[in-house]
Amino acid sequence: MKLLEERIMKDGRILNGNIVKVDSFLNHQLDIKFLDKLAEEIATYFKDKSINKILTIEASGIALATVASKHLDDAMVVFCKKQKTLNIGDDVYESKVESFTTKKNYNITVSKKFLSSEDNLLIIDDFLAEGNALKGLIDVSKQAGANIAGISVAIEKGFQDGGKIIREMGYDLLSLAIIDSIEDGKISFR
Repeated sequence: MKLLEERIMKDGRILNGNIVKVDSFLNHQLDIKFLDKLAEEIATYFKDKSINKILTIEASGIALATVASKHLDDAMVVFCKKQKTLNIGDDVYESKVESFTTKKNYNITVSKKFLSSEDNLLIIDDFLAEGNALKGLIDVSKQAGANIAGISVAIEKGFQDGGKIIREMGYDLLSLAIIDSIEDGKISFR
């Protein structure tokens, strides 16, 4: 998606370790009009998939998933929590995930009340690097017996293996921008 590529070039920054910082519009400060355009692209791609629920992970996936819901007949949005809280209870689906940016392992949890075999899911996240967050979301979806109709991310780091892994698993993955390389602080897109 050219619009997202242009915004990354304009407002994104590259940090050590090939971290792409887009916090001015995607995952800290939120440009809702811009997110709405991304969400519309996602909804157009998956329009014939009868999505009834969107699954994401806290915190950065929530904004895009919420805006996408408006374009997908107000599909319910469910997010996995990265910390098990007292109020979520014990009746949960869980999966272990390693964060690319923090290099920490954590268990994601979602209440069994909110995912079931009746659900036709669209999984959404902001970034795809090694695929760990998506693999965790896929795992909890499978535990619930839900159908995964598709997966979408705003930005895929195509020079890492996550996208390849998810596609080889057989999932329909829509990445709105795919970064092919980062060299000397410069981004090249696929």
